Amino acid sequence: MSLTDPELATAIVRDAGGEIVGRTRLQKTAYLLEVTGLGSGVYFAYKHYGPYSEDLALSAARGVALGNLKEDTKTADWGGIYSIYSVDGHMDNNALPERRKLAMLATKANPVALELAATAIFLSREGQKEPWIETKRRKPEKAAGRRLDQAKRLVSELKQIDLPKPLPDNV
Repeated sequence: MSLTDPELATAIVRDAGGEIVGRTRLQKTAYLLEVTGLGSGVYFAYKHYGPYSEDLALSAARGVALGNLKEDTKTADWGGIYSIYSVDGHMDNNALPERRKLAMLATKANPVALELAATAIFLSREGQKEPWIETKRRKPEKAAGRRLDQAKRLVSELKQIDLPKPLPDNV
C-alpha cells in the first residue's frame, strides 16, 4: 500500500467510529496513531497547526474522489469552512482495539486540546525538553484559558491506552 493510498485516510475515519469532523482533527488523529506505533508509516512535519502530513491530505482527497470516503463541507459560525469526513459500513474488525480506542478518543476530544496535545508530543519527539512551554509560546491564543490543561488531560488519557510505542515522559 502506498502512502497516498486512499484507504489510509478512510481506515482512520472508519476506526474513529465512522466520522471525523475537521481536517485538522484527521491530521492530529493520524499523527497520534503514527507516533504510538498504530499508524501506517505516514510522514509528518511541523506546520502552523502542528504535525501535518501532505501524504495523508492526498490520501483523503483520493479517497473522496474514488467514493471510499465522504467529505461534506460546512460553514462555521465564525465564517470558516470545515470538513466532515465519513464512511459507510462498520469498523474494521481486524483493526487493533488500541488503534480504535485512540482514534475514538481523539475524535471526541476538544479540537484545540487535540491540536495542542499533538503539537506538544511532536515537539517532545523533536528534542524539545519543555514541550508544553514551547507549545504555549507557539500558540498563545489557543493555549489560553484551560485549553492547555485540557490538552494535558488528553495526553494522560492517551497514556492509559496500551500503546506499542509509549508517549514521551515529558508530555
